[in-house]
Amino acid sequence: MQKAIKQGIPLYIMILPGLLYFLLFRYAPMGGIILAFKDFDPFEGIWASPWVGFKHFHVLFTEPDFWRLLTNTLMLSALNLFLYFPVPILIAVLLNEARVKWFAKTVQTVVYIPHFVSWVVVVGITVVLFASQDGGVNKLLAEYGWSRIDLLTDPGYFRALYVLQSIWKETGWGTIIFLAALASVDPTLYEAAVMDGAGRWRQMWHITLPALRTIAVLLFILRLGQVMDSGFEHIYLLQNSLNLAVSDVFDTYVYRQGVLQGEYSFTTAIGLFKSIVGLIFVLAANKLAKRFGEEGVY
Repeated sequence: MQKAIKQGIPLYIMILPGLLYFLLFRYAPMGGIILAFKDFDPFEGIWASPWVGFKHFHVLFTEPDFWRLLTNTLMLSALNLFLYFPVPILIAVLLNEARVKWFAKTVQTVVYIPHFVSWVVVVGITVVLFASQDGGVNKLLAEYGWSRIDLLTDPGYFRALYVLQSIWKETGWGTIIFLAALASVDPTLYEAAVMDGAGRWRQMWHITLPALRTIAVLLFILRLGQVMDSGFEHIYLLQNSLNLAVSDVFDTYVYRQGVLQGEYSFTTAIGLFKSIVGLIFVLAANKLAKRFGEEGVY
């Protein structure tokens, strides 16, 4: 046992930073969950603040805006889940099928670069191009007698804009994982398929896609755990008073109530509610995946 421990020391050192990250920034802050059941007073501190039980949860569920926030949050998450999630898989399959390697690497780099662009820059470019009055695209449309596009102020465009920007920015990052999975596929499988007369489509259907199934199911389950997290920064930058009806989600509501108005206990209750919903989704999806013969998360 001691010999095995000594041999594993380099591995223990390698995982130490990740372990410390989760301990300090994931597990240690969970002690603050108790705020959800108290009326927090900064002068008395967390432990001395009065206990109020489920008061904040009752306020949350009876809040007039609760169903609007829940609907918007789930709608944006669902759009991201079912429209954005398949795109990295599609790009990875297409890049894997490309026979001109320099072209595949160029495309991979091009779709990968936007991940490093800040949401502030992405939304800023959108504003410059599509601002109602002085946006470059709207000016061009006006010159040719076309109607202006109220892309940033019309609530009907918000969800489409949100999803398209997410796809453009994060597709390349998501593709890396699926390309790594495809790199582990034994080339002899394709060679055997060719010998059996399988064409490119048959090879992709019977070899490439099954190779991605396990990792795709795993990532899908993990993403369900974030179904109540729509991405504060992205939504907040796109949000304005005109599209608030469809853009206001729990994350932006927590910012207004918690950071701006100091309702720390109430917003902690919202955070706990979001976490519980995410946990339920993960457990249910994991159980369903196992019923269909997949490995799941655990």
